[in-house]
Amino acid sequence: MSTATTTRPEKRLEGGWFQRLAWSALVWLSLGLLAWVPFLYVAIRRGRPSDWGALAAFALYEAVTIPWLSSTNDRPTGDPFLGIALFVTWVTATCMLLFAVFDPKAPAYAAAGPGPGPGYPYQPGTPYGR
Repeated sequence: MSTATTTRPEKRLEGGWFQRLAWSALVWLSLGLLAWVPFLYVAIRRGRPSDWGALAAFALYEAVTIPWLSSTNDRPTGDPFLGIALFVTWVTATCMLLFAVFDPKAPAYAAAGPGPGPGYPYQPGTPYGR
């Protein structure tokens, strides 16, 4: 009995700096409450297990900090550990969105396909390769 394995091509999610900064601004302007949204976008578009793990981590963060935030209202000075957790989450999400999540743009020559084959010195479709 043989099993056939198929390999799917690796999905890429290219993002320019404007898109990366826009997602990071969403995290900061929502005070971290919408930190899971960019990771949901990435997980749906790319579908890697690591992307779903990042989404789960930020969703768990929301599930923990919302009740924690509502339970600290009775203190006049607030909770310093909650402030540290919020700040660390903002910085972590921003660093991930700016440098780790989006793939760098592929160079233009990579879209042209493979180079000329052996024994054929010019790329097909060029004036010299007619």
